Amino acid sequence: MDKISSAYSVAFRTPVLTRKRMWTAMAMAVVADGLQIALGPLGIAGFDQGIDLIAALLAIGLLGFHPLLLPTFLIELIPVADLMPTWTGCVLFVIAMRRRAKAVDAPPTITVQPRELPDKHS
Repeated sequence: MDKISSAYSVAFRTPVLTRKRMWTAMAMAVVADGLQIALGPLGIAGFDQGIDLIAALLAIGLLGFHPLLLPTFLIELIPVADLMPTWTGCVLFVIAMRRRAKAVDAPPTITVQPRELPDKHS
């Protein structure tokens, strides 16, 4: 049972959201959507689904698993809906939600003002 729980925690871990991860995830989403828009009219069987699978796996690897990735993947299976930039929107939303959660979880900042100590010689 311990192996299963450790495998589950590794698969669904939330990595630290760095600028590099955010920019890489956004670039991946824009490229995936761009490929689908550019190659969509060609209608190559299975090509769109391959792009979606790679985009989903890369997004999970870069940003960690988020439930919003599942409906995005399913929406991309609908023939006309895959021409919308759904991966870009999803990645933007996941990044925004992760950043908001990080800000809420952050401990409060306490600022202490220095004060003058009385002089011992007076």
